[in-house]
Amino acid sequence: MVRLLAHDPRQNQILAALPARDYARLVGELERVTLVPGVLLHAPGAPFEFAYFPTTAIVALILANDSGASAELAMTGKDGLVGIPLVLGGVSTRFAMTVQSGGEAWRLPAEVIARERDRGGTLQRLSLCYAQALMTQMAHSIVCNRHHLVDRQLCRWLLSSLDLLPGNQLDVTQEVIAHMLGVRREAVTEAAGKLQAEGLIRYRRGHITVNDRAGLEARTCECYRAVRTECDRLFEAQAASKCSSINCTLDTPRNSLIPRR
Repeated sequence: MVRLLAHDPRQNQILAALPARDYARLVGELERVTLVPGVLLHAPGAPFEFAYFPTTAIVALILANDSGASAELAMTGKDGLVGIPLVLGGVSTRFAMTVQSGGEAWRLPAEVIARERDRGGTLQRLSLCYAQALMTQMAHSIVCNRHHLVDRQLCRWLLSSLDLLPGNQLDVTQEVIAHMLGVRREAVTEAAGKLQAEGLIRYRRGHITVNDRAGLEARTCECYRAVRTECDRLFEAQAASKCSSINCTLDTPRNSLIPRR
């Protein structure tokens, strides 16, 4: 069993699932970066220069309309990569990508991703599997934000974030959560107050501690479980060899960048 060191690229699920030969070929081209909360990692329409593989950070994929209204469609952390258009042969996207939770990530230049795409190897296949998981997450986010009560949306969002972070605490304001869910801040304040009154969370400005995860899971909507099940099905690391480019069926589920080596 491989023991992962602090800041090891293999803390990212996709990089961890690479065969030793593929990982050895890429590791020298990986660059470690610190992602700062709130920073716009990628602007809509801009060409991708890098693909990012978060380890302890979370990046939100956000769509805004012409009036300025916006909502988060998906979040990516240690489970995947930021820069799916590169995997699909594109160069840009209409979505904004903002650092939701600060932390570490590793990045590969766009030309390296293009090279790996053309090779058609394991990185490409794993990335396509993650693209499928991302589409599932986006679809459920749309349905959830349209049809479910804010307190259930908040439970889903908290649980999804915790899945990508160590521990049971999130450093986030209610204003940021409201922006991600596409609702008024007052609605998030009311929903968080209900969860705190039930003893499920403890909130103080800028910090949310989950006291009862099982209680949150019982309170959330079916969207969280559906996305979690699909992601687990697609990305169980020890079954990665079963992922094919045609049918991804794994058995279970610049501004403030600080380059570091």
